Amino acid sequence: MQTTEFIWFDGKLVPWKEAQVHVLTHALHYGSAVFEGIRAYKCADGTSAVFRLQEHAQRLINSGKILRLEIPYTAEQIADGIIETLKANKLAEGYIRPLSFVGLGEMGVYPGNNPVNTIIAVWSWGAYLGPEALEQGIRAKTSSFARMHVNTHMSKAKSAGNYVNSILAKIEAKEEGYDEAVMLDTSGFVSEASGENIFMVRNGIIKTTPLTSVLGGITRESVIQVARDLGFTVEEQLFTRDELYIADEAFFTGTAAELTPIREVDRRQIGAGHAGPVTKQLQQAFFEVVKGKNPKYASWLSHYTF
Repeated sequence: MQTTEFIWFDGKLVPWKEAQVHVLTHALHYGSAVFEGIRAYKCADGTSAVFRLQEHAQRLINSGKILRLEIPYTAEQIADGIIETLKANKLAEGYIRPLSFVGLGEMGVYPGNNPVNTIIAVWSWGAYLGPEALEQGIRAKTSSFARMHVNTHMSKAKSAGNYVNSILAKIEAKEEGYDEAVMLDTSGFVSEASGENIFMVRNGIIKTTPLTSVLGGITRESVIQVARDLGFTVEEQLFTRDELYIADEAFFTGTAAELTPIREVDRRQIGAGHAGPVTKQLQQAFFEVVKGKNPKYASWLSHYTF
C-alpha cells in the first residue's frame, strides 16, 4: 500500500503512523465496525472529484444505524472530512476508506458504552482486479461458501464482520487459480461476488440480482441508471449460475472493481471470452461520468482542488 501523510481520526488530521488503536479495541475482536469504499478521480477540467460522495457518506451512517453503532458525526461531516483528508494529502485521485468502529472499553460481545471512533484514510489505488482485467475480463468460480441469509447478518450494512464470508470465498477462488468468486444465496441463486455486484447480458437484456441478499451497491445503482439512459433494458431479477454460464456478457461493478468484465465462470467461457460490446459501452460511459465528461451526471461529483 502507498501511504499518505495524514489520516482523519475523530475529527483531527494525524500523521499516518500515529493513527493507532489498542489491541483490545472491540471491533478488532468482534467485527463491530462499518466502512465505505469511495473513489476520487482526476477530471477533464483539471479538478478532482469524489464520485457520489453524499451517497457513500449516508450509507456509512445507515450502516451504523443497522448495527446500533452511534456514529458521532453526520453524513455531511463525514463528507467534509473526506474532502479535508484528500486536500491535506494532496491526493488528486485515489481510494477513500471511512471506517467507524467500536473502540476500547468493556470486553465481551455486548459493546456497552464503548466509544465509537471514526477514521478516514486515503491512498493511491489503481484497478482493483488489475488494469488488464478492464479489457480482457477475469476468471471467476462459484464459491462453496453461500452469501449469508438476510436474517443472519444484515446485508444492507457494509459491516466489517460480514466480510469474513467474503474473505473465505476470495481465498478459495485465488487458491484455485481464479480471480474472483461468484457467491450464491442460501436458496441457490446468484447473489454477488466477494466485494462486487454482478450483471449479465443475454439477448440484449441486462440483468442484475435484486436487493435481497446483496449490498445495495452505489456503483451498481449508477450503472443501472446510465444503462437505462442509454436505452438498455435492465431487469433486477433472480438468476441461476447456469444462466450465467450461457450469458452473452457478464461483468462486476463496485467502487474498487469499477466495471470489470467476466470472461469465464467455472471454466466456461462467457460470450467471446473478453469484454463484450455492451460492457465496453457501459465502461466508456461510466468513466466519462466519473471523470466529469458527461454534464448530465454532474450532481454525482463533488469537486475539489488543492
